[in-house]
Amino acid sequence: MIIPVFDPEAIPVESIAGEAAVAPERLTPAALRTRFASPPSWTPEITDEHSLRRQTGAPTAASVLLPIVVHASGASMLLTRRTAHLTDHAGQISFPGGRAEAHDVSPIATALRETEEEIGLDRRHIEVIGSLPLYLTATGYLVSPVVALVQPPFGMRADPSEVAEIFEVPLTFLMDGAHHQRRSADFPSGLGRRTYYAMPYDRYFIWGATAAMLRNLFHFLRA
Repeated sequence: MIIPVFDPEAIPVESIAGEAAVAPERLTPAALRTRFASPPSWTPEITDEHSLRRQTGAPTAASVLLPIVVHASGASMLLTRRTAHLTDHAGQISFPGGRAEAHDVSPIATALRETEEEIGLDRRHIEVIGSLPLYLTATGYLVSPVVALVQPPFGMRADPSEVAEIFEVPLTFLMDGAHHQRRSADFPSGLGRRTYYAMPYDRYFIWGATAAMLRNLFHFLRA
C-alpha cells in the first residue's frame, strides 16, 4: 500500500505534549546502561499509525538502531535523512536500519548490519544496551528499536543510494516534552485522521515513526 503523500510540516501544531524533561543525570552512559539493565514498570505510548495499515498478511520485520553518541559535552542522538527517491519514507528523518534478512540471527543483528551498510558505522564502536517495544508502521513494517551507545572517535560513510545526510541532535532536546508537538492530518481514500508527533530541530523535521519511537524512549527514561 502507498500511503498518501502530504506535507507534515504544513500541518498546524495541535498541542504540545509538555511533560517535564528527563533529568540530565538519567542521560549519562552509566545511567542509561543501568536503566536498560533493570527496566522500570512503564507503559509504551501507542500511536494511531498502526490503524492506517490496510495491508493483508504479516508485516515485514525490520530493525533500527537508536545510536546515542557519547560526547564529553553531553549525549546526542545520531539520525539520518533518507534520500528522496526511496519507495518508503523518502526524504524523511530516520534512524539507521531496515528490513531483516534471512541470515540475520536477531533484531540486533539486523540493526547492526543495516547501520554498517547505510552509514558505515562499524559495530566495534557500538555498545547495545537494550531495546524498546516493537513499532508497527503504516507502511507495513514491524520495527524493533535497538538502543546503543556509540563512543567517538569513529568514522562514517553514507550510502548515497539510501542516506542523504547524517546528523546529530542533543539528547536533552529530544528528551523534553516541551519539544514534542502533536499534529493531525486527514488522509484520503478512507484512511481517516491521523495524529502524529513532530520534534522540529534546526532545519530537521523529525516526525512520524521516528518521533514516536523517541517518545517511547522518553517515557522509558522518565518512568
